Amino acid sequence: MKRKVNLVGFAFVLLLTGCLIFGKETANKSKTASDVKDTVNSLIKDTKDSADKSSDVTSDQNDMSEDDKANVLTDIPDYDGVHDVVELAFDPYTFSQAERSGTISSTSFGDLDSLGRCTGAVSTISKSTMPTEKRGEIGMVKPTGWVQAKYDPDKTGSDSPYLYNRCHLIAFELSGENANEKNLITGTRQMNMNMLTYENKVADYVRETGHKVRYRVTPVFKNNNLLATAVRIDAYSLEDKTIAFSVLVFNVENSVTIDYATGRSTGPVYE
Repeated sequence: MKRKVNLVGFAFVLLLTGCLIFGKETANKSKTASDVKDTVNSLIKDTKDSADKSSDVTSDQNDMSEDDKANVLTDIPDYDGVHDVVELAFDPYTFSQAERSGTISSTSFGDLDSLGRCTGAVSTISKSTMPTEKRGEIGMVKPTGWVQAKYDPDKTGSDSPYLYNRCHLIAFELSGENANEKNLITGTRQMNMNMLTYENKVADYVRETGHKVRYRVTPVFKNNNLLATAVRIDAYSLEDKTIAFSVLVFNVENSVTIDYATGRSTGPVYE
């Protein structure tokens, strides 16, 4: 009888041990499955977060023009004494996504810097921005570097003996902006006429198509010079991308030597 009880007790211990082992293995398997699931979910989240961050970085790089990119002029060549207009590689992302989509349509002018120099202007050119009245007087505005001089037009090739014009960044014919000190810089007659070529190109396109053009002009000053070395013009038509150019127009005049620090100059005397 005692032997039978012992056998029953032994059998019960074996059964209990088996249950414990089975339960532990089941729990381990369940825990392992849970861990795998958690790990997979974590990986998915990390991948999504990385993709979102990558997308944000790309978006920021593409759309940084509103703040920094538009005003950071890189790879600007020096004037070679021959080419007074240089075509630059056009990058549509110099304009922000909002600008390219037409969401931003206003005209804005950068504040004058500590030396009183213009810092740039940008506008969405359309038929509605073009003036319907004649341009008024602008002679009261004296932009930095304004040291007027007269030289022999037969030797400079200019249509005027006067060296300097008050050059609009955003042309009057495009914006109707006139005696705005934030929009006027001292520029040679030669630079002004070269700018006019591109201004007319945009104006003609807008009149013919009725489309809009995002248009930016940024003066390039070196160090503390009061006279701009050049202006950079970027233009991009919003509907059909027909207009898409970036050009650098140098502030030079044939046969005239210019001191860009002051605006003073020397050249063939005008009799």
